Amino acid sequence: MPSANVTQYGDVSPRIGMVAAAKMLAHAQPVIVLSKMGQTRPMPKNKGQTIKFRRPVPFEPATTALTEGVAPASQKMVYEDVQVSLDQYGAWVEITDVIEDTHEDPVLNDASMLCGEQAADTIESLVYGVLRAGTAVGYANGSARTAVNTVISLNKQRMVTRTLKGQRAKKLTSILDGSIKINTTPIEASYIAVGHTDLEPDIRGLPGFTPVAEYGSRQPICPEEVGTVEDVRYVLSPMLDPFEDAGGAAGSMLSTSGTNADVYPILYFAKDAFGVVPLKGKESIKPMILQPNTPRGGDPLGQLGSVAWKTWHASLILNQAWMYRLEVAATDL
Repeated sequence: MPSANVTQYGDVSPRIGMVAAAKMLAHAQPVIVLSKMGQTRPMPKNKGQTIKFRRPVPFEPATTALTEGVAPASQKMVYEDVQVSLDQYGAWVEITDVIEDTHEDPVLNDASMLCGEQAADTIESLVYGVLRAGTAVGYANGSARTAVNTVISLNKQRMVTRTLKGQRAKKLTSILDGSIKINTTPIEASYIAVGHTDLEPDIRGLPGFTPVAEYGSRQPICPEEVGTVEDVRYVLSPMLDPFEDAGGAAGSMLSTSGTNADVYPILYFAKDAFGVVPLKGKESIKPMILQPNTPRGGDPLGQLGSVAWKTWHASLILNQAWMYRLEVAATDL
């Protein structure tokens, strides 16, 4: 007997694994924002459960004057390794054969699409959980999250970029592109800020805001980009939830309960601020599809089929000083 969670109807036509994987990834990419901004390490096959991010240690300034005819001592290249363990995630949907030959809905296609979106939502949520726990933080007002009930301001953005520049944080010059392959797209050098879509009216109200529609020959970095203020490009996603009711008195700010303001993190990134195993490439997501009407062990009549996915993931902050979290409120329109 099928369980209560079995999909009770479906027209499931055969698909091979690679086609299903491409379908899942194609539907996953529009949902992903954060993973496009980080340093990427694709999931290696048969290489254990640890990913290593490697970076060169900068040279110290050479402040000693040269002596005529005498070469100074050479300096060594030093690399720093940052390791993180991979974890495995996945889910599945069970489908019966009951209406396979009579119903017109393409259940396999729909299940593959939804599984791809679920995989993307899963990875985005995991990355967000890591990044919004960064140690560099400021507030739109006050000195703690519990006081926040003010929207973003240009001065606060300038405070963030001044802090990043003071840490020699380099602007991003490329991001992962929107294809299912591991490719990068060059962008104009800038810092990138990522936040919830509820913040869009307040960001558009910042002095000097330039919307994507007025970029001219300049290309947006992804469909979720809304515009630029000075040297910061803003990308918004509904996946990046606020801290509900965590701020000060709500007043005219958005609030889940109506009493305290919801607090929205805006994450500002410089180059190589964090690392991530991207949901890209042929090894990144493994689809598993079982057709109804195919007898197999435990199901001699072929009454059940399923669509499943699993993937490995890891993400971590590589340099706390190269990213900054500004916590703000959002105007209740």
